[in-house]
Amino acid sequence: MLAAAGVWGWQQRGDWLRFVLAMGVPLIAAALWGTFRVPNDPSSAPVAVPGLLRLTLELALFAFATWALYDAGYTRLGAIFGVVVLIHYVISYDRIVWLIRQ
Repeated sequence: MLAAAGVWGWQQRGDWLRFVLAMGVPLIAAALWGTFRVPNDPSSAPVAVPGLLRLTLELALFAFATWALYDAGYTRLGAIFGVVVLIHYVISYDRIVWLIRQ
């Protein structure tokens, strides 16, 4: 996910801002991922949020990564990544139910 964001950021500009985007977009995504946790989750993230909000954040970040690959010209890779994410969430349906109940 972070690599897709970095590739996308790199391709957005041709000047020095490409370095800022290539490093900044993945750092923002990582900060969001590591900041929010669900109550009763053993992770060390500092901010507890409802499970539905955490699930929405996850889906938004994975959707962005899928779109970023597509927008960067890696259409097939973006499609494969999207399918893998979908399969992951289908297989881990018990986690999704747990998140929604939190």
